[in-house]
Amino acid sequence: MQAVKNYRIALCAFGTIMLFFLIRSSSNASSTVSTSNNAHNSIIKPEIPQDLAPNVNILPVSAEPGYITDEVTDKGNSEVADAVKEYVNSQVAIVSAAATTDVVGAPSASSVSSSSSSKNSGSKSSESGALCTKDHQYVVMIDAGSTGSRVHVYEFDVCTQPPTLIHETFEMLKPGLSSFDTDAVGAAKSLDPLLKVAMETIPESFRGCTPVAVKATAGLRLLGETKATKILGAVRQHLEKDYPFAVVEGEGISMMSGDEEGVYAWITTNYLLGNIGADEKIPTAAVFDLGGGSTQIVFEPTFKGNEKLIDGEHKYELEFGGESYDLYQFSHLGYGLMQGRNKVNALLVENAIKEGKIVEGDVENKHTLVSPCLPPGTSVSNEKVKLTSGKEYHINFKGPVTAAGPQCRFLADKVLNKDAKCSQKPCSFNGVHQPSLVKTFKETNDLYVFSYFYDRTRPLGMPLSFTLNELADLARMVCNGEEVWESVFAGIDGSVEELQKEPQWCLDLSFQVSLLHTGYDIPLHRELKTAQTIDNNEIGWCLGASLPLLEGSNWKCRVNQL
Repeated sequence: MQAVKNYRIALCAFGTIMLFFLIRSSSNASSTVSTSNNAHNSIIKPEIPQDLAPNVNILPVSAEPGYITDEVTDKGNSEVADAVKEYVNSQVAIVSAAATTDVVGAPSASSVSSSSSSKNSGSKSSESGALCTKDHQYVVMIDAGSTGSRVHVYEFDVCTQPPTLIHETFEMLKPGLSSFDTDAVGAAKSLDPLLKVAMETIPESFRGCTPVAVKATAGLRLLGETKATKILGAVRQHLEKDYPFAVVEGEGISMMSGDEEGVYAWITTNYLLGNIGADEKIPTAAVFDLGGGSTQIVFEPTFKGNEKLIDGEHKYELEFGGESYDLYQFSHLGYGLMQGRNKVNALLVENAIKEGKIVEGDVENKHTLVSPCLPPGTSVSNEKVKLTSGKEYHINFKGPVTAAGPQCRFLADKVLNKDAKCSQKPCSFNGVHQPSLVKTFKETNDLYVFSYFYDRTRPLGMPLSFTLNELADLARMVCNGEEVWESVFAGIDGSVEELQKEPQWCLDLSFQVSLLHTGYDIPLHRELKTAQTIDNNEIGWCLGASLPLLEGSNWKCRVNQL
């Protein structure tokens, strides 16, 4: 009996001891968990090495989902970085909503912060990562060309770098400012229909802070400085007095130099193609712009070894989107399509004067001449032909008995003055230095031709990409006359009617082939691309000239809007 009692006492003591150790173990475990949960609060943030400080952000460990920002890595693979950030921010919002809402449903401070971060991550922001709250910015750019004026109304998102073009409104009218000659006030008021488009496009509250610029090109330059200055002064006065827009100071209303015209067109084209302003420098396209009074060429040549683009008026150093570009550019004044027409017709008149068919100085009477640059059976009445002497003759041209396309090309080649002295070799035409497009511009890089190149090819059924040889074939078919037109262009709506209305398209296309092949030395097999728009945005110099206005350094918002 005594043995049983002792057994019970021993068992009870053993149980008490085990219970004591169990309680103590549990207490220690709880303390360990608590320490673990709060460990991140006591971690000391390591110092950032000085050579990494600008690029690396070292954060303490957090219990919440997150990521470490590294600008260099983000730029290297921006799509992956953006996807990770978007996913992590969504998880932060979910965790915060579930874990930090109290019993009555009121969110804590941390859940409000997480919600705000999630919202910011879906917003378009600047490079610094801060939320951008800037309004969209409008720009009005008027192109006062030689044959007509055009308005471009641009809407930009300025929260991106470079700014993103959201929308473009475009309208044009004829005639151009230069047609008003001495009527400066009439020239200024001729822009009213275009400015009405701008007024209707831009919300009233934005008009006072919308810059407007008017840039005149070759046509106004040909009028002479006195007349051109008077017209531009009237335009500025009309804008400042009768419209609410912020008129750009200084060169805002001015004759644009040829080099600016070409470079701005290059910026427009490569900006819309995504070739500039990208994460890395990539090959760019060359541009050839054919206006009425002048033609421009701009491209980025590449040289072997230590060769580089030689200095001169043709060299244009451009900074855009953090990259540097050494561009070759040149504006050939007097070699636009309408001026090219006149030069070819002037050769015919000068030859007729030499042969005695026209009395020199007889500018009162109309004269009749045969032109190899017209299709057989066609004619042009009362064409005004201005010679280098300044005298203007009135000519009725008629086509030859049979097609004479090659003879037209001969005349077009001749006006390019290819034999002029070349001081800095190699040269294109008229003695102007130009790096070889064959040697310094890769065949894989695009050649874009636009303006009159587009206007004379697209209506005749040419695709947006063709070889220079195919352009020569088109010129030949147009010069062959109406019998060929009915056969070749029958399936192209409106093309035959266009050629019947304007038979000088034979001359225009022949001049274009000569300019590209003989003038710029582009091989006949080389592919050309043409377009009127890229991504539904008008091609030309206007967009390239509008982008710098977003900086706002040369215009101020109007306080008193009309």
